[in-house]
Formats: sequence, C-alpha cells, structure tokens
Amino acid sequence: MDTTDLPNIVSDALQPLDFASLALHADDAHAPRILLLYGSLRDVSYSRRCAEEGACVLNALGCETRFFDPSGLPLHGDAGESHPKVVELRDLVMWCEGMVWSSPELHGAMTGVMKTIIDWIPLSPIGGIRPTQGKTLALMQVSGGSQSFNTVNQMRILGRWMRLITIPNQSSVPMAWKQFEDGRMKPSSLYNRIVDVMEELARFTVMTRGRSAMLTDRYSERVETLEDVHKRVSS
Repeated sequence: MDTTDLPNIVSDALQPLDFASLALHADDAHAPRILLLYGSLRDVSYSRRCAEEGACVLNALGCETRFFDPSGLPLHGDAGESHPKVVELRDLVMWCEGMVWSSPELHGAMTGVMKTIIDWIPLSPIGGIRPTQGKTLALMQVSGGSQSFNTVNQMRILGRWMRLITIPNQSSVPMAWKQFEDGRMKPSSLYNRIVDVMEELARFTVMTRGRSAMLTDRYSERVETLEDVHKRVSS
C-alpha cells in the first residue's frame, strides 16, 4: 500500500499542519518523526492496514513515518540485544519523536506479537537518553467481532509505564474485515476517528518535543544523579 495516497474525500478536508506555528522558537520545525508498530504477522493484517491508513494521514500532515516489521523478532529473553531485529527496533525507537501502536485484540487482550515488540523497547538509558521518555504515543486496535477497548486500555497502561505522552484520543475498529475493500479502509466514522487520532498525535508531538526535557525532569532521578556524583567523589 502506498502510504502517501489519501482518499479524495479526506484530502479535500485535511490540511498539512503549520509546524512552525506549533513549535517552540528554538525548534527548527522539522517534520515530526513517527514510528508505527503493529502486532500481527498475518499476510492480511488489519492492524497493519489501519496503521498504513494512519501513515497516509500523517504523511499528508507533513510528518515523516517509518514502520517496524515484527516478523523475525524473537521473544524477549530468547535472544540477546545484538539480534538484528532487536537492533533495528531500538534504532527506530531512538529515531522517532512519536509512535503509533496498532494491535489486534486476541482473547480480550493485545497480541503476543505486540507485547514482544514493547518488551524489547528498553526503559533504561541508551547513550544517556531514555528511548521512550517524553515521546508521544497514539493507540489503535482492531477486533474481529464487536467493538472493544480492552487492548487500547492495556496499551495505555504500558504507554504510561514506558513514560510516553499518550494522547487522549484512540481508535477501536470492530469487525475490521468488513471495513476494508481492495486493501483500503472504506469511508466511515471509524475511518474518520483514525484521521482524528493521527492529527492529534502530530500536534501533540510538535508541541511537546521541544519541552520534553522540562516535562520529564524528575526529582527522584536528580537525587539518584547526585548520589552517584557523591559516591564518585568520595571514592
């Protein structure tokens, strides 16, 4: 699927965001960097297709988007951090300023694939930088049956745990197999919600990325830093 191709009905109503007006004066107003993750390995994956629809919207807004293909990613603990898929995932997380998590609902929860991806994203600093802290997150789920919010609620808890700024809006697509035709999502209120979520994510990303250090400055971490300094001095 070409993630730059928007349906005509959307392209007439959606306008690229003026990043310069949203960004801090010290911000160069570059295109927000958004990583899209999906929790399915199926050839016909509706969580991936919804993420691709989201990428179309993000690109139309002026964002830069990248995907991570989870195929070949080992279970957490079943390989080392040097595994090529783990390195690829972590490099993408370091690159991005915001993320989209899109997962099917399986047995009332996110898939094991989605949880494995998240498990490989570290909380501890890499090169002095926490990979997720202060970055934005949008949540999407697809279901084979009636609408549910179990998976987005689960991922919202994980997003908070990963110190991500999880936006208020979210998308839940019931009977996802009915919502697509010829590989594209049909016009509907469900599609409009995806557009809303992506637009909100782009705005939150630009408005918070220049303030991330201030928003995530924590007393407890400053105490730990001072204690480490005192230990080095005393030794």
